[in-house]
Amino acid sequence: MTKAEIINKIAEETGVAKKDVATTVEAFMEEIRVSLAEEKENVYLRGFGTFIVKHRAAKTARNISQNTTLVIEAHDFPAFKPSKSFIAKMK
Repeated sequence: MTKAEIINKIAEETGVAKKDVATTVEAFMEEIRVSLAEEKENVYLRGFGTFIVKHRAAKTARNISQNTTLVIEAHDFPAFKPSKSFIAKMK
C-alpha cells in the first residue's frame, strides 16, 4: 500500500478532503522523522508499535576486491517494533 492509497482510504472512510488528509499524513510522518533523526527520541504508538533509534557501533570492514580495510563509523538508524496486539492480529 502506498502513501497515496492510504490517503485515499482515509478520505473515503472519514469524509475529510484528500488535501486535508494528505497534509495530516505528511505532518505525522515529519514529526516521526524529527523525533527520531534530530531529537533521538523514540515514538510510542499504543496498539500499533514503536519507532526506535538503534545505535550501531563502529567496526572494521574489508573490501575483498581491492584488498583494503575500511572503518565504518558508529551511527544511529531507525527501526520499528510492532506491538504485541499488532503481532497477534497478524497471526
